[in-house]
Amino acid sequence: MKLRIKQLREVRSLTQAEVAELLCCDQSLCSKYERELRALPLEAAVKLAAFYGVTLDYLAGSEI
Repeated sequence: MKLRIKQLREVRSLTQAEVAELLCCDQSLCSKYERELRALPLEAAVKLAAFYGVTLDYLAGSEI
C-alpha cells in the first residue's frame, strides 16, 4: 500500500510546512513521511486522518 498523505495535502493546496506544523514536526520529516523514508507514527496518522476527514484505511492507501 502507498500512503495517500501527499495526494491529500496537494488536493488541499497545503505545503509540507503547513502539515508539519499540524504534526508538530519539521518540514523535512514531513517530506520523509510522504516519500515513505520514515514510518508515519500512528499518532500522526490519526491526526492527519481527522484533519483530512478520511479513514485510517484510506490514508494508508487501502483499496478495500
